[in-house]
Amino acid sequence: MSANILPGTDGSAPATVIPPRAASLDLPALREDLILLPAGDNRDGSPAWMIQDPVANRFYRIGWLEFEMLARWQTSADLLLDQVHAETPLAPDESSLQALLAFLQQNFLVRTDSPAASARLAEISARQRRRDLRWLVHHYLFIRIPLLRPERFLAATLPRIEFVFSRTFAILVLSMTVAGLWLAFRQWDSFISSIHESFTPAGVVAYLTALCAAKLLHELGHAYTATRYGVRVAHMGVSLVVLFPLLYTDTSESWKLTDRRQRLAIVAAGMLTEIAVAGIATLAWSLVDDGPLRSALFFLATTSWVLSLGVNASPFMRFDGYFLLSDMLDLPNLHARSSALARAFLRRHLLGWREAAAESLPPRLAGFLVAFALVTWAYRLMVFLAIALLVYLFFFKLLGIVLFAVEIVWFIVLPVWSEIKVWWARRNDIPVSRRRLAWGLLALLVLLSAIPLPHGIEAPAWIRAEKTLALYSPYPARILQVHPPGMVVAGDVLLALDSPDNRARGARAEAVTATLWSRLQRSNSSTEDAEQRALLSGLLRQEMAEASSARDEVDRLVLRAPFSGVLSDLDPLVQAGSWVSPQQQLGILFAPDQWIVEAFVDQRGRQYLKPGDSARVYPTGSLVPIKAQVIGIDSARTLRLPDPMLDAAHGGTILVSTVGGRAEVQRSLYRVRLRLEEPPPSPRTQLASAVIRAAPHMLTAGWLQGLASLLVRESGF
Repeated sequence: MSANILPGTDGSAPATVIPPRAASLDLPALREDLILLPAGDNRDGSPAWMIQDPVANRFYRIGWLEFEMLARWQTSADLLLDQVHAETPLAPDESSLQALLAFLQQNFLVRTDSPAASARLAEISARQRRRDLRWLVHHYLFIRIPLLRPERFLAATLPRIEFVFSRTFAILVLSMTVAGLWLAFRQWDSFISSIHESFTPAGVVAYLTALCAAKLLHELGHAYTATRYGVRVAHMGVSLVVLFPLLYTDTSESWKLTDRRQRLAIVAAGMLTEIAVAGIATLAWSLVDDGPLRSALFFLATTSWVLSLGVNASPFMRFDGYFLLSDMLDLPNLHARSSALARAFLRRHLLGWREAAAESLPPRLAGFLVAFALVTWAYRLMVFLAIALLVYLFFFKLLGIVLFAVEIVWFIVLPVWSEIKVWWARRNDIPVSRRRLAWGLLALLVLLSAIPLPHGIEAPAWIRAEKTLALYSPYPARILQVHPPGMVVAGDVLLALDSPDNRARGARAEAVTATLWSRLQRSNSSTEDAEQRALLSGLLRQEMAEASSARDEVDRLVLRAPFSGVLSDLDPLVQAGSWVSPQQQLGILFAPDQWIVEAFVDQRGRQYLKPGDSARVYPTGSLVPIKAQVIGIDSARTLRLPDPMLDAAHGGTILVSTVGGRAEVQRSLYRVRLRLEEPPPSPRTQLASAVIRAAPHMLTAGWLQGLASLLVRESGF
């Protein structure tokens, strides 16, 4: 919901051509269907009114001066000004009447029964027909489709849900929300794991379903609150913003309300509804058992929290947060007015113009609005770039390119270009010192982009000892002896294990060997034939090999240190008498004197690296770097991570996806091995961040190369 402000009444500058003299004006008749409504006072305490255009369903805010002139509109221009001077303490001049007339004509609030007015309308219609492309672009970017006229339904069902507006219900929901958040925090690991498990086709469908449910409740919150305060909800429907569907509720008639708190309640009702749903769903998720119901509650809770706090509460787009801030500050058209103040601020401080502020406001409020406009511009730039990228990716390539260009040009290029045209038209007003400074900065930027400059390539990494040995049992066995963690010497027994099956196999083989040897000795002194002795000899050799194999397997169960180092990361379950499996890591042996780092850089950064380059390594949680040197660069991309700790799902920063049942790195990353010049402060395997000093190169060369790669990659249709 929004209201337009008469230019000049509440701070916005007139944007129409003013006729030469007010006294020579013919005042056209006002439309009979216009409705004049009282509005809340302006910030300075002066009275204000609203003009309602029932045909366009729009509202225009006017001040005291405009009201007094409209009250005497049926007279001539000269008489109107004289009457306002004589009958009120106001002193309008000719330009005030000209601005009001231009405003009324521009918004079609006057009758068009004269030949001149009809000719003007015909000219506007012809001009709009010549702008078919602009119309098409606007309706691609924003389309509103009314679906329901819910006025009767809302009025009939409001008494049944009146309890949700009571203080008791609010306290109950608040208590449930706090309890739900506390219980969810206690199960935070389970909550986070539910997020990772939801990135499946079924999870996406569930999220979309929860999104529709949350948005429907959001819009019903607006509609019921408006109905409760006597505001007619004209219609509800779907608006397509860059072809993305969003539900909407038409509560524009809330501008009829003179109580600002009631308007705030209508605006906030949607977010409060979603927060209540999120709080109740979070509590229910914490209480129910695993299953489809718990998954549905998780989707509903997370979707409502994100939409309420992350999207709707933002004042930088025209969502609920914007209208809340606008009403709280009592500044309708907040974006337009803050942008006008910011443009004047930039013109004064960047170009040195003596630019008057768009409106007179207290210094602190004006400063806040300038800062708000600058943040809004930056926020919208990121949002529009993201939307343009999504539009490009979601459609086939040719249409995606066209829609991407429309998005970029309409929302980013045109607003910037309109301001640049003003700067260029008034370039002679810029002081010479500012022009010299601007040309100097431009020359410096060109120089910096053309000179090869050293730079650092930052990459995720992990630190590990160069000599590392993970201890595993060769097969299922029972622990006999465990070396305590700490320093060990080469040859020390780290773990002694026992396998009863293997010992039994060895004992059986030795017993059979002894029996066969005895029989073979007796056969030498008997008259048995040579064939029988050959058979006994073969069986004897077989059993001797079996006994030797069993002894070797017994020796393998004694894990000795192949080098001197530190025994660490022993499994707490590894104790004398416990059984272990071959897949269970029992501990780690590493040499603490030499450490290496494995960093992962993208393809663009890899081309600037070579063995011998210096680097700085920052262990996680430390601001003190450790010097290192590149000792090797892989020529093939890394498909699988060497350690799970690098995975984003386990605390790292590298995204991994499952392809064909195997976890593979999503981006094209190449492993770069570095040797630390000194051991890390904490001698253990840990995550780190590496900054490698690459060969100098021109910034423009990198940009052009990246642009060329992008064009080559995306040029295929």
